[in-house]
Amino acid sequence: MLHEHHHEGHLPNDFSDHAGRAFLWGIGLNVAFVLCEFSAGFWFDSMGLLADAGHNLGDVGGLALSWGAFMLAQKRHARNYTYGFRKSTVLASLFNAVILFVAVGAIVLECVQKIREPAEVGGWPIIITAGIGIVVNGLTVFLFNRDREHDLNVKSAYIHMIADTLVSVGVVLSGVVILWTGWSLIDPILGLVVALVILASAWGLMRESVRLSLDGIPVGINLDELREHMLNTAHVLDVHHLHVWPISTTETALTAHVVLSDFSVLESVKKALHAELSEHGIGHVTLEFEDSGCDCEDTHLA
Repeated sequence: MLHEHHHEGHLPNDFSDHAGRAFLWGIGLNVAFVLCEFSAGFWFDSMGLLADAGHNLGDVGGLALSWGAFMLAQKRHARNYTYGFRKSTVLASLFNAVILFVAVGAIVLECVQKIREPAEVGGWPIIITAGIGIVVNGLTVFLFNRDREHDLNVKSAYIHMIADTLVSVGVVLSGVVILWTGWSLIDPILGLVVALVILASAWGLMRESVRLSLDGIPVGINLDELREHMLNTAHVLDVHHLHVWPISTTETALTAHVVLSDFSVLESVKKALHAELSEHGIGHVTLEFEDSGCDCEDTHLA
């Protein structure tokens, strides 16, 4: 039997520098805005603003998580942690999801209270504050635009911030409705809508965080299809003991036993399998090659 190992390469320096700055600027801008929006929401007694601030607070956590994963990915290993501390990003994601669920519960309770006992809410404070949010979220989208095609982690942050921009647009529209109609009930109703948006994001985050924390196969990878692609490689007779798991929120690992019909073509098969697995987003691969006469125990287990 032969063992072969392949490890991920580092990101290009120019990408790392620019993406790192983009994350830090994005976090800074959004933290400042969340503080302003929470203050405005309490001052003007606006549930729309408070709900949107809660949503943006979750976004700050998401950005911080993405930045943490980005930075931890640079740490390849430690003495007692051969994969480094990259798995801590999964725990941070799980913790962030729990916080979002708590925030949703608080927002819903307050909105229900506002619907039962309506309070007058000014339209201009909502429009101005949420309008600032559109600018902040738009700037964050711009910061991530350059690198979004180079890293899925950056792309997810980019898409999330576009969604936040749209949410802020909705808050501005509620302010306009209040100004034109005086119907302040739109404020808690909008708060409930935003709470539902947060809940949908939190549920997806919670589900994926639990999956990754249990070393489940990352979303987007189908094990049966992956095995089939490997079996379609020339000179590969069988693939067993196939395991796929996340190293972090951005990196995936694979181990497998590969049975060859001819060991003289091992190097070419190795390169072909690496290329195939890379196309599926798997960068850390450990393969054990066997010949057709090898009696590998428990091949039926995986």
